[in-house]
Amino acid sequence: MIKEKVAVIGSGNWGTVVAKILGTNVVQQSGFEHEIKMWVFEEMIGERKLTDLINEKHENVKYLPGVSIPENVVAVPDVVEAAKGATILVIVIPHQFVNGVCDKLKGNVHPKVKAISLVKGFYTAESGIRPISHLIKEALKISVCTLSGANLANEIAQEKFSETTIGYKNRHEGKLFKRLFETKYFKVNIVDDVLGVELCGALKNVIAIGAGMIDGLKLGENTKAAIIRIGLLEMKKYIKMFYKGIKDETFFESCGIADVITTCYGGRNRKAAEAFIVTGKSFEQLEKEILNGQKLQGTLTAKEIYLVLHRKGLEKEFPLFTTVYRIVFEGLDPHKIVEDIV
Repeated sequence: MIKEKVAVIGSGNWGTVVAKILGTNVVQQSGFEHEIKMWVFEEMIGERKLTDLINEKHENVKYLPGVSIPENVVAVPDVVEAAKGATILVIVIPHQFVNGVCDKLKGNVHPKVKAISLVKGFYTAESGIRPISHLIKEALKISVCTLSGANLANEIAQEKFSETTIGYKNRHEGKLFKRLFETKYFKVNIVDDVLGVELCGALKNVIAIGAGMIDGLKLGENTKAAIIRIGLLEMKKYIKMFYKGIKDETFFESCGIADVITTCYGGRNRKAAEAFIVTGKSFEQLEKEILNGQKLQGTLTAKEIYLVLHRKGLEKEFPLFTTVYRIVFEGLDPHKIVEDIV
């Protein structure tokens, strides 16, 4: 039997946690090669290369310090080299980098490779916004599943119980990825809804920006709950309005309501939005100061969504999404987060 060879494309906080899970699972499960190559965007940590430190210490000292990575996970600074020979690509990078990575991988992947995208966000082009899974599928001519859920990386790194959702089109691939990802502490449910899983993961970050603003304004838990409820409704409305075949049940999976809740209480977008209100600093500055090199997704996604709403004259139908955009990019009074959505 030919064994599946796994490559992890990305090595940030979440990417490293995923590499930890997969590095353990490929050894315990049959049908997988034991070595996993993890693409690392090379950085200097003092006078040492990050890839060298990861391979020497078996720890991502920048993005996931203090957490051991299995020794069969090998950090590689060249994305083409990392993907070479892989039959499974696990893509977990900020969405603004996907297009460039796919350009490098074109013509350099295994003929039978399949991918699973853990990317949160959209690809923006002149024609509008497109799901990342579509971009990967078209660029590399491969099938793509998606994974998203209430998955704060640091908690999963500590092996605290959580759930996630994998969206598939081919059930065989859905089952394969469930086997690859699932552990006793990381429960996986698979659903026949690639886009629904992916889009929930992207839009929830905009709701989290709104929730963080509520925290910064100290408006209380009732107000925050209202923002979460309104945001969930707008998320469902937006996805159902612009994309076909989305299942209602998907919104009740981990990728839906559970991810909205956890991101609005513990995610980086919530944290940055609260600091935006409290400090008056820009999101760009806060990203550098408090996220240790990680990227915000919520502000960029808010902009991408608003461009579509504005083009179609739908701003009033999505008051929360519109107001979040205007506070972040147009200097609207943050108190409008409540005043303009009721």
